Amino acid sequence: MLTLTRVVRVFAYAAPVDMRRGFDGLSALVEQQLGGQVLNGDVFLFVGRCRRRAKVLHFDGTGLVLLTKRLFRGRFARPWCEEGARAVELTVSELSLFLEGCELAGRWKLSPPTVDEKVLAVGSGL
Repeated sequence: MLTLTRVVRVFAYAAPVDMRRGFDGLSALVEQQLGGQVLNGDVFLFVGRCRRRAKVLHFDGTGLVLLTKRLFRGRFARPWCEEGARAVELTVSELSLFLEGCELAGRWKLSPPTVDEKVLAVGSGL
């Protein structure tokens, strides 16, 4: 079970992935294709071409966690719908909806944008 806060950034790889890849293969995709660092605590979502399997890669501070989910009915949404994008950024809530099989996750932003501390301090006016 992953316990994630809203501070954690979630990136869905924007192309179908060979689901035979493990820790090393998915880490290489993150570093070579996305230019990211697996060990910085971000969460990375990968979906297979048939969209029945998804994998989540996360470094929890002590090691890499690889969560795999296979749907028995239906298919995951396509996180690679944006033309030319390497990754689609999701919120933790959207990741949770995605893994539950919600077809809207990854297509439209479902969570409100994060509020910047400066906006709170300047725009409060109360």
